[in-house]
Amino acid sequence: MEHYLDNAATTKPCAEAAEAVVRCMTEQYGNPSSLHRKGLEAQHVMEHARQQIAAALGCKAQELLFTSGATESTNLALRGAVAAHGRKRKKIITSAVEHASVRQTLAQLEQQGFTVVAVAPDADGRYHAEDFLREVDGNTCLVSMMLVNNENGYRMPVEETFRGVKRKDPEILTHCDAVQGFLKVPFRTRSLNADLISLSGHKVHALKGAGALYLRQGVRIRPILFGGHQEKSLRPGTESVPLIAAFGAAAEKLSQTVQERYEKAAQLRASLIAQLRTMEGVLIRDIPDASPYVLSISMPGYRSEIILHYLEQREIYISSGSACSKGASSGVLEAFGAKPAEVDSALRISFCAENTEDDIAALVQGLKDARQGLVH
Repeated sequence: MEHYLDNAATTKPCAEAAEAVVRCMTEQYGNPSSLHRKGLEAQHVMEHARQQIAAALGCKAQELLFTSGATESTNLALRGAVAAHGRKRKKIITSAVEHASVRQTLAQLEQQGFTVVAVAPDADGRYHAEDFLREVDGNTCLVSMMLVNNENGYRMPVEETFRGVKRKDPEILTHCDAVQGFLKVPFRTRSLNADLISLSGHKVHALKGAGALYLRQGVRIRPILFGGHQEKSLRPGTESVPLIAAFGAAAEKLSQTVQERYEKAAQLRASLIAQLRTMEGVLIRDIPDASPYVLSISMPGYRSEIILHYLEQREIYISSGSACSKGASSGVLEAFGAKPAEVDSALRISFCAENTEDDIAALVQGLKDARQGLVH
């Protein structure tokens, strides 16, 4: 029996998403830019999906742009924002624990002359709004902060930080990577005080290859790709209607059960923590107020890659950290204070509403067996 506990990497598409894809591939397959009836059908499907996602996010449909995924959304947000607003202001503030799509994009902007300040957590591994607000000055053009950390579930102080930024200077743009928070952690767009929000379909039971960027009405960015006039000329190229329709279908379904699924994930996480505490040699990163969907642990002395393959043989699937790092350390856990031996043995367990206590029991038994059957 399969036990999939790697939902922070990707989720299994829900039935509604799969049905939407098939329908678009077999019936509503026109190009949404075509002027004939088949094109109009595809356009209607896409706009319906835009409304579905906007309703789930709590924004206007016209504030959403479709992209190929969160990485493209983030690139468009960050690079597009500084292209429009970074001529005179050259400072960007972020955290030291962002996803690679943010870190690497900002590294490129740094090479172009921008100053990037990556704020580290305090000695207790926590962030506070004032940590970021101290860095805000008249040279700041952008502040970027994730909502939920993808490696340990830490919830960043986005609302308070962005509110303080806007009070200091309303002209500073704010960007939030909400990939691990959308439809998982209850929030509304306006409460984030974010001008730009990156979203991903395949993290919420849609398909890989579709994402969205929330662009607050009235905020100006510049395109980073050039071609046709799709998506207000900010994201040219023919839209993938099947993937967009799947994203919309999944968003509509999940938006009705955010609190219910949150509570279930919290129960599963608590159950796992309780059982892991009966094991020797397991370090649990039980972060207060973290997203219940993600739990990071370490088994010092056992390399995470070896544990992963051992569990895989039993059809138990977890990860060692960010899937985008391909097994290499991203530096996030180190920034939160993890020691080298803890990073080398780090394991990430991430839940969805389909997970059960049977999955938890299988994982715990698998880890116990791994300790007995593997050599340090």
